Amino acid sequence: METINENDNANNIYKRLRRIEGQIKGIQRMVSEEKYCGDILIQIAAARAALNKVGGMILENHMKDCLKKHLESKGEDEVLDNLIDTMIKYTK
Repeated sequence: METINENDNANNIYKRLRRIEGQIKGIQRMVSEEKYCGDILIQIAAARAALNKVGGMILENHMKDCLKKHLESKGEDEVLDNLIDTMIKYTK
């Protein structure tokens, strides 16, 4: 199983995830306070975009670092099949 390297990239991802967590809590608060639906939808779109950005960063890491390691230890076809499977699941 691949992991994200403990470096600036990982710290950036953690920071972004904490920010997204704050956005979600803010959305929950907006709903409980019965804020204007249009404002809530804008915040949902912003949280979704932020989550997509983090997913893209993790996918990039997977493609650059993790696949390199797997190519060294496994057959190319298996690695490509795993990549395709991961991308299909991610884009659902």
